[in-house]
Amino acid sequence: MASDLEKRAKEAFFEDEFERALDLYSQALELDPKNADLYADRAQAYIKLQNFTEAVADANRAIELDSLLSKAYLRKGTACMRLEEYQTAKAALEAGSSLAPGDSRFTRLNKKCDELMAEETHNLPEKAIHEAPPSAITPSEDVGPTHDTSYQSAVFELSKQKYRHDFYNSPTELVLNIYARRILAEYVTVDFGEQILSVSINIPGEEAYHFQPRLFGKIIPEKCKYQVLSSKIEIRLFKAEAITWTSLEFSKEKALLQKINASAAVKSQRPSYPSSKSKVDWDQLEAQVKKEEKEEKLDGDAALNKMFRDIYLDADEDMRRAMTKSFVESNGTVLSTNWKEVGSKKVEGSPPDGMELKTWEY
Repeated sequence: MASDLEKRAKEAFFEDEFERALDLYSQALELDPKNADLYADRAQAYIKLQNFTEAVADANRAIELDSLLSKAYLRKGTACMRLEEYQTAKAALEAGSSLAPGDSRFTRLNKKCDELMAEETHNLPEKAIHEAPPSAITPSEDVGPTHDTSYQSAVFELSKQKYRHDFYNSPTELVLNIYARRILAEYVTVDFGEQILSVSINIPGEEAYHFQPRLFGKIIPEKCKYQVLSSKIEIRLFKAEAITWTSLEFSKEKALLQKINASAAVKSQRPSYPSSKSKVDWDQLEAQVKKEEKEEKLDGDAALNKMFRDIYLDADEDMRRAMTKSFVESNGTVLSTNWKEVGSKKVEGSPPDGMELKTWEY
């Protein structure tokens, strides 16, 4: 059962067994692929394992399934901040904050995101790049890899990917082709982040295709575009910096950018971009958020659920077995921590005064 796997995943997560939690969440999603909570929780496991791109993908999927799930926006904002995708993180955190206005985690992360955005833009020139002249790239319906010396071309054959893709780029633009034939535009979703591209193809009755690379460099999302053609999906990424990318995806080994002569595309000498980012102590920030969560004053069902969760986390194995058995067998009306009392017999339901317990048959 997916619910049993989810429960075991949560236990593994609370015990800091993040790899095991990730595996259990993945198994649960195979049984219940439309569960937004599972995607949001797996995103948190990815964050703990420093797999931030995967965390963003899961958070996006959770938001697609349930646009009112505030924790999905929290996961996306957190992961995007770690990827230095501050604009995307800001949008996610603001959306989540509007859904959970009393959640102090959104307030704190929003403030930190504002600080990082201010540092990032402090030393940027007013006009970083200029648009390439019309002759820089000549699009056509069947654009493919070019032999022009002003382009860097690469082809990827990924066994795990359903569709083949390749790209070529000029100093100001990269063109990515995903060779999906005769796909209706309504089945295709493309989202642009500061340094993340997300492509989804959801054809009814077929396994969904997701491609979400962390890009080699930053782009300007509002200038990017795509079109669905008869033989492929053509995606045009407008670069934030006029350079040639040596690969599509970012990696530390390829962090040294290949500079080229961009005089044909840039009206003046390209300015440098000095970094003024301060190092963020993420462990301290996480500890502070956890402290706030622990000290947060809740009321009603939220307070009751927190109390039960704290009892469960501090309990030994027998107490946990007693809590689970009593809660399940009594249809949620009894919660006992005494295994000796409930272990040898079935726990009968005990509804509140004035209410009647009914058994539903399926």
